[in-house]
Amino acid sequence: MTRHTTADLPQSGSGRQYHIGVGPGELAPTILLCGDPQRAHRMAGYFTDCASPRTNREYVTITGRYHGLSCSVMATGMGPDNTEIALVEIAQLVTRPILIRVGTSGGLLDTISIGDLVISTGAVRYENTSTAFVPEGYPAVAHHDVTLALMESATRRKARFHLGLTATGAGFYGAQGRDIPQFPSRYATRLDELARLGVCNFEMEASCLFTLATLMQARAGCVCGVIAQRNANAWVDEATKARLEQETIEVALEAVEILARMDAHRAAAPHWLPSMGC
Repeated sequence: MTRHTTADLPQSGSGRQYHIGVGPGELAPTILLCGDPQRAHRMAGYFTDCASPRTNREYVTITGRYHGLSCSVMATGMGPDNTEIALVEIAQLVTRPILIRVGTSGGLLDTISIGDLVISTGAVRYENTSTAFVPEGYPAVAHHDVTLALMESATRRKARFHLGLTATGAGFYGAQGRDIPQFPSRYATRLDELARLGVCNFEMEASCLFTLATLMQARAGCVCGVIAQRNANAWVDEATKARLEQETIEVALEAVEILARMDAHRAAAPHWLPSMGC
């Protein structure tokens, strides 16, 4: 990678990226992304040969090995703006990485319950961070390899999951149409509209991830646990949340192994096909 020391792409004197605090050689080609720093530490608990965590601002990055595969986890904090910073700086360090968001979300359809998983095929861009790079009509699409690997992993683990579109908001409260005293949302009908359109869940990062991953020619996917049923205005209990977080992490990690096998089977072919096996 080219080293930059400009106002456009600032780095420290040792070549570390300004916000994420990570330098050359400290990121694996496969990176799991989450919002919560504590979740990053929990994911890294599955790694061996872990390097010391790199922490800077709200970003926490840990690189190690998962079943022999080089893998990093990065906590970005919440929201599309933090995701944008992470992806731009990751792109200065790793060429065409695999990026998997491991998150939480609110279910929008009556068929989706608290404790389920949603694997995203694409995302509705209700955030405006990505519009600094692409026009409003540009699609935010997950990469089919990562989506298939997540589906295969969830199926093998007998996790209850749904496949479909995700909506990404710029925030948690008003942007997602929550009914909050003193803070009336302009988007009070947004949940009904999304449900009518068959959108599965609502969260805060996926559309920015998918859009920027396409620009940087990375393969990106997203699996989120459902911790709220928005139609019923119901919230998860602590025991279910802990179980769901573990399940989401383990589905993502097994998907990393499946992707490695897919890549090994396709060898020099441009795309993996089911006939190649995994």
